[in-house]
Amino acid sequence: MKKISVIGAGSWGTAIAFVLAENGHDCLLWARREIQSTEINETHKNSAYLPNASLPTNLKATSSLQEAVAHGDMLVIAVPTKAIRSVSSEINGMLTAPKLFVHVSKGIEPDSLKRISEMIKEEIASMYLKDVVALSGPSHAEEVVERQPTTITAASSNIEFAEEVQDLFMNNYLRVYTNADLMGVEIGAALKNVIALGAGVSDGLGYGDNAKAALITRGLAEISRLGVAMGAKPLTFSGLTGLGDLIVTCTSVHSRNWKAGNMLGQGQSLEEVTKGMGMIIEGVRTTKAAHQLAAKYEVSMPLTEALYTVLFEDAEPKKAVDQLMNRMKKQEVEDLFGNR
Repeated sequence: MKKISVIGAGSWGTAIAFVLAENGHDCLLWARREIQSTEINETHKNSAYLPNASLPTNLKATSSLQEAVAHGDMLVIAVPTKAIRSVSSEINGMLTAPKLFVHVSKGIEPDSLKRISEMIKEEIASMYLKDVVALSGPSHAEEVVERQPTTITAASSNIEFAEEVQDLFMNNYLRVYTNADLMGVEIGAALKNVIALGAGVSDGLGYGDNAKAALITRGLAEISRLGVAMGAKPLTFSGLTGLGDLIVTCTSVHSRNWKAGNMLGQGQSLEEVTKGMGMIIEGVRTTKAAHQLAAKYEVSMPLTEALYTVLFEDAEPKKAVDQLMNRMKKQEVEDLFGNR
C-alpha cells in the first residue's frame, strides 16, 4: 500500500483517486472547496463532477493542501493547466522531503510554450523533486468510474518511475503502458484538444462523418509534424496518447472540447460558450499556444490556424472551413512530416 495524494477533485482527479483507492492505496483527495471534501467524506459522492459515481469508502478528502502534501509520498497533480504553476508553487513551500510527481493535465502554457512537466520542474525545487511522470491517454472519467476497460500511458524520461506508476494504477479495468517519450506524450495530449474543438465545430456546422474523418486524420498529421519538429518520436503519435486520445476526444459526448466546438459551430461566441460550459476548456488556451509553437518551429498547421482565427479573430466557422478546403494542392504522404 502506497500513500498517495491527488491534488484536484475535478472529474479526472476524482476518477484517478477512485482507481487508487480501489487498488488498496491510502489515497487522500484534495478539493479546493471544503463543501466538496465534506460531501466526498460523508456521502462518498462528488455531485459537481461525477454525480452518478459512488466513490470507495476508503477514499478520503481534504480541503487542506498542507494536509494533502504531507500525506502523500507521491503527489498526483490533477488541476487545469492554467493552475499548474500556482498550485505547484504552493506545494513547493510545503515540502520537506523529495516526492514523485505525477500529472494528468493536458495543455501547453501560452507565451512560455512550456509543457506541464516543465512547469512543475520550474516551480518545485530540485531537492524535493524525484521526477515527473505524465499519465495520459484516451480516458473519460465517467467511464473509468464505471469500471469500463480503459488503457493509458505512464511517460517519463526515467522509465523506472514510469513503471512504478504503472504498478500503482494497473487493475482489471485500467491497463497502463509505459513510454520514455515524455515530450511526445505531453504534446499529443495537449494538441488533441485543439483538434477536438475543430471536430465539434464541424459537427455544429452540420457536417458529417466524411468531414470528421478528414479532420481527425489531418489533425494527427499536424500534431505529428509539430511534435517531431520539437524533438518527439514519430511513433508516439500513433499510440494511445496520440491517435487514441484524438479519436476519443473528437467523437465522444463526454468531451468538453468537442462540446465547446459544437456550440461554436452552431453560432455561439467564445464568451457564450465559456459561460455556458462552466468548466475549463483546455483546447482554447492550447490553441493559442499551438499557434505560437507553429510559428516558432515554422511548421504548417492549417487546421490549428483556422481554429485560431475562429477563437481569437472572430472568423466565421463556415468561412474558415471554406478556406481550408480551397488551399493549394498537396501530396498526402509527403505532407505527413514535411513542413507543408
